[in-house]
Amino acid sequence: MSKKEVVTKKDITITVGMNEEQLPIKMEWKADDSGKPPLECKAMLLSLFEKETLDTLRIDLWTTEMQVMEMDRFMFQTMRGLADTYMRSTQNKELANEMQSFVTYFGEKTKIIEKGS
Repeated sequence: MSKKEVVTKKDITITVGMNEEQLPIKMEWKADDSGKPPLECKAMLLSLFEKETLDTLRIDLWTTEMQVMEMDRFMFQTMRGLADTYMRSTQNKELANEMQSFVTYFGEKTKIIEKGS
């Protein structure tokens, strides 16, 4: 069997409920094989790297109830994860460390983490 042969498929469903102004007020996601009911979330960032054009396509959504302090935490955790992913995928320790340094700076400025931690 070839490593490029699809042997199974999984679906991830994202449902966005909008108000009369077309603003997201409720979002849920579900993986079809999780065996769990849909989970509600307040924000999502989805980036897809298009195979043909090599462009990144994005969907960034957050509900009307998302607070600034929650967005700060969401962005901090997302950027920390992106730096980790970058390191694992490229092995570029120098740049990954620079990214983590900015994440720490961001976390301190937004009071997500204490200065010097």
